[in-house]
Amino acid sequence: MFDSFPGGTSERLDRPTYHADLGRIYSSGIGFLNKLERGQHFKERGFPSWEAFAGGDWERALSLADERREEYAREIRRASEMGVRHRRLRVVEFPVTPYVQWELYVLRVRVDVGDAIKVIDARDISSIERNRPVPEVVVLGDVVMYEVVYDEDGNAAGANRYTDGSLIQETNAGFDELYECGEEFHDFFDREIVPLAPPRVSGAPSGSRGSR
Repeated sequence: MFDSFPGGTSERLDRPTYHADLGRIYSSGIGFLNKLERGQHFKERGFPSWEAFAGGDWERALSLADERREEYAREIRRASEMGVRHRRLRVVEFPVTPYVQWELYVLRVRVDVGDAIKVIDARDISSIERNRPVPEVVVLGDVVMYEVVYDEDGNAAGANRYTDGSLIQETNAGFDELYECGEEFHDFFDREIVPLAPPRVSGAPSGSRGSR
């Protein structure tokens, strides 16, 4: 699974170019978007909920996340109107990192308004990851695929853009297989995340991952 990915030919895009390219192709009739998230530590400077989380204000972080509910609902409605099916799979390592604990609360809001998100335990894909982690990737139909890249500090730094049809097909097949094995979001969230104490973090560092 994902065996051809490391040898694929790509074009490196900086962050603004990546977002512009993704937006253009997203609106071109792609049919579906698959998103696989693997990293456990990121920074999202400029996202109010993350800023509150990184500053140690957990209750405000959750409140600010919930305030995005209508924005996320509009996003899902727009995707439906355009005929674009969204699916996201979040890989989670144990013990759960503070970032992922926070992110899953944000994703819960998205799930509540109709986003199709599943979770998979990293231990369940250890055989797949013997040589390398599964890719952090966004796939737009059978048209284009982006491997999201970050700097050493966890800040969003753009993406590697792939257009090889066979590679995209193989990656989508791998995603489909993992997504099928994924756990329903609320089942995982209620069992593994709700019982956790608020994460202990302090001091909001600089940097950015991108839009949730």
